[in-house]
Amino acid sequence: MNKIIAVPLEQGVLCEHFGHCEQFAIVQIENNTIADVRILTPPEHVPGLYPRWVAGFGVTDVIAGGMGQKAIDLFHQQNINAFVGAPKLGAEELVMAFIDDELELSANYCNHDHDHHH
Repeated sequence: MNKIIAVPLEQGVLCEHFGHCEQFAIVQIENNTIADVRILTPPEHVPGLYPRWVAGFGVTDVIAGGMGQKAIDLFHQQNINAFVGAPKLGAEELVMAFIDDELELSANYCNHDHDHHH
């Protein structure tokens, strides 16, 4: 598996609210192992910006905690798979679980859109 995975972080672990993250881990996977991890500070959050921003790094997948459907759709428009409901762990731990096909995803726990039902 060769992929580039983005993980939104807050204080070094997965950020529960995607749009409020402090940093992104951009994790490169080559031959089912982590080849490189870059921690980047994103630009100021503007709705719809992060999917385009991470796409610029060649990201193929994003592992997130909470994310609204609109953000998921924007990632899909960038040909990026969105995995939502991941546990609050560090980026490398999440990516290793993803590689090993052991990443457990729960319900999307970002519910700031009152018209969106889970």
